[in-house]
Amino acid sequence: MFLDWLLIVVYCEVKKITGRDMDYLKLAGAGAITLSAVSTATYLYLTQSPNPVPSAVDLNNQTIIIKGKDKARISKLCKDGKLLEYLDENVQTLYEAFRNGAQVSSNGACYGWKPSSKEPYKWISYNDVLNRAASIGAGLIANDQAAINSTRIGLYSQNRVEYGIVEQACYTYSMALVPLYDTLGPEACTYIVNQANISLVICDTCKKFSPCLINMRKHQTLKQLSDLEEQGEKSPQEPKPAKPDDICVVCYTSGTTGLPKGAMLTHKGTISTVCSAFVTLENGGVTLGPEDVLISYLPLAHSYERLLEVTVTMSGGRIGFFQGDVKLLMEDIKELSPTLFPSVPRLLNRFYDKVVAGVNESAVKKMMFDMGMKSKQKELQKNVIRNDSIYDKLVFKKIQQGLGGKVRLITTGSAPLSATVLEFLRCCVGCPIIEGYGQTESHALCSMQFIGDASSGNVGPPIPSNLIKLDDVCLQGPSVFVGYLNDEVKTKEVLDKDGWLHTGDIGEWLPNGTLKIIDRKKHIFKLAQGEYIAPEKIENIYVRSTLVAQIFVHGDSLKASLVAVCVPDPDVLPSYAKSNFNITGSIEELVKNPVCISSYIKERVVDYIHLNR
Repeated sequence: MFLDWLLIVVYCEVKKITGRDMDYLKLAGAGAITLSAVSTATYLYLTQSPNPVPSAVDLNNQTIIIKGKDKARISKLCKDGKLLEYLDENVQTLYEAFRNGAQVSSNGACYGWKPSSKEPYKWISYNDVLNRAASIGAGLIANDQAAINSTRIGLYSQNRVEYGIVEQACYTYSMALVPLYDTLGPEACTYIVNQANISLVICDTCKKFSPCLINMRKHQTLKQLSDLEEQGEKSPQEPKPAKPDDICVVCYTSGTTGLPKGAMLTHKGTISTVCSAFVTLENGGVTLGPEDVLISYLPLAHSYERLLEVTVTMSGGRIGFFQGDVKLLMEDIKELSPTLFPSVPRLLNRFYDKVVAGVNESAVKKMMFDMGMKSKQKELQKNVIRNDSIYDKLVFKKIQQGLGGKVRLITTGSAPLSATVLEFLRCCVGCPIIEGYGQTESHALCSMQFIGDASSGNVGPPIPSNLIKLDDVCLQGPSVFVGYLNDEVKTKEVLDKDGWLHTGDIGEWLPNGTLKIIDRKKHIFKLAQGEYIAPEKIENIYVRSTLVAQIFVHGDSLKASLVAVCVPDPDVLPSYAKSNFNITGSIEELVKNPVCISSYIKERVVDYIHLNR
């Protein structure tokens, strides 16, 4: 029965391609098809010649070595060997970029949100955002916030429409934004408010910022954002937009030790990075426009998500904000049907494990899935990326629908993604999945894979707005930040006299001209027996397990072995304890249970790693 069903589907798909019935497909009884006819149909379908991804760059030789620059490399997309600063002389700031989006979209929908879980997405247009931003900006001025670049507005909020509006308000009046976020903690937030000389903080909830208020000695008043906006409507101000070299955001990095550092990011640096992303994507045939939709769920306080959102709004696309609850994210995705899906390895690893678990439930499913994977892997090697093959329709369709069914680009960054997961996703999702590399100090991005490059284990060539050389990995160009706010000592530690940003990462050039990141320079240490250890590499393998939420690996040069602090996934541990030992309780109780934890770590986590190394 399954075979008959499969053959009929093949026949139907062939008819879609050819546009006609095929006389030589003779039904041999209750839905059966002769084997020879099936062979012919399958052959015709599978031998259609899908076009490879176009590329102006030789994917076997993706960079140019610059003479006299310590063997620094530059993107082959740079015209006449010049680094890219902008694509349109009228779009050199984020103020101009957003207006460009309003124009190319003909004042289309810009930001979307769900008023409640039972209501559909509602949208606000580009011009409405601009009008509200002008009013809020004028309201800020009415509350003693000068329209100059040294004015810094704190913003402590989850991703939401108001976040984008406040951001545009700052750019309209040359102010700089300073994002705050939960993981910084009250002490660090208080330090940032004082160090950045922030006199006004906009919050989504007062409760979020109240622990910081206790430690602050400044005069404090509370006001609703709607009141601020109303004030501005009554006292409008002429725009005083920022200039390219002005600071747009002071992005504080939490780091692992010490107080956070405020990276000063400029309009020029952001625009040059965004334009580099445009050029790199267009080389692979992907052009962004008003029809594109981005799902916004990664923290806007970090430079990766901000860069993505600028890229979308500059193109006139739409941004739909998730409801704020990660448990409802998949529901938001299915309703929003994004065309652009930014992600991080942790989430993609979870997606991979869930799909594999589902496939392994049935021998038939696994057989079909393996056939589909082999077919798509062969296509990837020919630089073919598509979602309309017979296997996409029969095997991978449900997976693609899980992401809304319209995704045409997935980006991943912030940590390495394993080659296994990357190839798997490229096959079954049927769209380009590109890995990039960067840090806050490079406006989130400094290298990016080309669409169509099937290789893995690298982060692509330099983007067109910066050079890269290897001492540690060093960057130079307009996309490099200008320093840390009020911290000349820390600035000199990473920015040398020639303007090279020292990332602290160790890398190597691969034969195809792409960059491979090996590890953090500071994160390599030697154990007592002389063995060098890169703990992040170990952590990135362990965290692939669905059983592990977080893990920290530590070593001491006086000791011969490593230790690890592992946080079990709170969604997985209770069901595991219940099904295997009939043990119930809170997470706090379960992690103290020696039977549960020893089995959990030894039999499940360790075994998983041994099988998936």
